Amino acid sequence: MPHFVIEHGGVLDTPDRVRAAMEVVLDRGGSSGVMRREDIKVRAVGYEDFLLGDGRRGFIHLTVRLLAGRSDEQKEALAISLREGLAEVFPSSPSISIDIRDMNPVCYKKRLV
Repeated sequence: MPHFVIEHGGVLDTPDRVRAAMEVVLDRGGSSGVMRREDIKVRAVGYEDFLLGDGRRGFIHLTVRLLAGRSDEQKEALAISLREGLAEVFPSSPSISIDIRDMNPVCYKKRLV
């Protein structure tokens, strides 16, 4: 925890571009003051088949899952930083969106070895 899931289509079309997006997310999350870099997990899921109602031909959508407890202000600042970082690296991306979700700490369980 926290978990960052990058969903994308039509934009991150090479392994290098996927890696660049993941590095932006890791760097921005790790320097946010909201979490420790070493706790961050980033993964990317690409879609070949997608249809956007507004006719756009590509997107980057980032879902961030954090244990509950951060303020709305912290989450908004994180979302803005992530969006700006992705926009800097992928300025021609037709759509970049961020969604930050709280995870219930009572229900979240993990095991590390």
